[in-house]
Amino acid sequence: MTDSASSSVKNSASRVQNTGMPAKKSANDFVFGKTIGEGSFSTVYLAKDIHTRNEYAIKVCDKQHIIREKKQEYIKREREVLYKMSGVPGFVSLYCSFQDPRSLYFVMTYAANGDLLPYINKVGSFDMDCTRFYAAELVIALEEMHKRGVIHRDLKPENILLDEKMHSLIADFGSAKIITAQDTNAVAPVRPPPEDRVAPTSRSFRRNSFVGTAQYVSPEVLKGQPATKAVDLWALGCIVYQMVSGLPPFRAGSEYLIFQKILKQDLTFPDGFDVAAKDLVEKLLVLDPNARLGADNPDDRYDSIRDHVFFNGINWCNLREQTPPQIYPYLPGRSLESELRSRYRVPDNLEPGLDERQLTRLLGLELGTTGTSIPDEDASIGKLSEAEKQQRLESQKTDKWNQFVEGELILKKGYVHKRKGLFARKRMLLLTTGPRLFYIDPVQMVKKGEIPWSAELRVESKNFKIFFVHTPNRTYYLEDPEGYALDWCSAIENVRNSTYNNSST
Repeated sequence: MTDSASSSVKNSASRVQNTGMPAKKSANDFVFGKTIGEGSFSTVYLAKDIHTRNEYAIKVCDKQHIIREKKQEYIKREREVLYKMSGVPGFVSLYCSFQDPRSLYFVMTYAANGDLLPYINKVGSFDMDCTRFYAAELVIALEEMHKRGVIHRDLKPENILLDEKMHSLIADFGSAKIITAQDTNAVAPVRPPPEDRVAPTSRSFRRNSFVGTAQYVSPEVLKGQPATKAVDLWALGCIVYQMVSGLPPFRAGSEYLIFQKILKQDLTFPDGFDVAAKDLVEKLLVLDPNARLGADNPDDRYDSIRDHVFFNGINWCNLREQTPPQIYPYLPGRSLESELRSRYRVPDNLEPGLDERQLTRLLGLELGTTGTSIPDEDASIGKLSEAEKQQRLESQKTDKWNQFVEGELILKKGYVHKRKGLFARKRMLLLTTGPRLFYIDPVQMVKKGEIPWSAELRVESKNFKIFFVHTPNRTYYLEDPEGYALDWCSAIENVRNSTYNNSST
């Protein structure tokens, strides 16, 4: 590393404001635990100070890689922004930095609950209380950051961390820009050398010719125009959209196609998208950065965003002292009893009559409990002899779905709508021995994936059509259009019990 870069890193240790941590530190002052993050030239570890026993996230940057990729300015900028934002609520703090011959070390706040994206992926999308709260915290954070002359330029769910109390912390300032006194409102975007500059309308548009992440980058940055604080407002709109719907607003099979959608403002909203949230997103995802909601607010206080109807009920005064709402999936209209009555069809396979057993079943259905439907005899592994299994495997060869199950016996199958937030795809769901749960695209006739099995897998029916399959890392949101959700829950639970009860004996 150059002498100037090395000396600037050395000087940073004495400049950083720190709560009780000595200015001089080295790697020997910490016990390094698991890896909690990785970048192109850095690794982030959970580490413990051997003197105070406090836990930190330590970003270890490879000097040789930094020099080889000419990333010295990125590292310097990140350190300066971390220093500027340390101690500000809603941001990770830099406690100290140091180096050795091989690496640079940034000792930062440890966000115990990881980043926001896995939570969106796990539940599909956030309900309105949850979305409103985290969007409000993000608005306040943008005010604080912009007030200090910092533009993030790479806001996305992965860069929004959650502390031990589930409050948000903005992190990862490698793409950030500090606005100088000579340039209060706008800054030139970081651009590649002239030979690398290619218009974003070209298919050869290079990944390093803009600052940010493809799905969240603003149109003005793609056009090579000066980046203002409004690029973060664009990202705010993208994040609100993703929290509500489950996916980013601009999606395609390649960065080039994503860029085309952004430049054309090709934005659609799935059915069920909250009306107030939609209005907020539409006012943030505006092509003209000066026309975005909040762009004309003075003093870096986004009153026009705070006053939007979407944030009705938010107490802005002590938001970070409040208890964040629990993260629940967004199920618009799905809990309405009238909707269930209007859409529910009596399954053909139920026994007639109204004896005690049938009353018990109906009571279970009303309460929305799981495992109360008539057991699916075909979905019980334990009741199949080896001869029966082989016989059924032989006859299954004529089944068009047999090609997807890797030689296993299909115990139950049926069409479901597999939801990712508010987006649904029709899939053939196949429950097999193993046990395994495959889902197939019935139009393209290709296997799209499978739900991972473990002893921790659980099923939950929400009503006659909707059921969840909970796994340790994700909740799968499924809808049976024919109203057999409880049959699915019963079948899956039978297979799970048969598999893991047998294996434990």
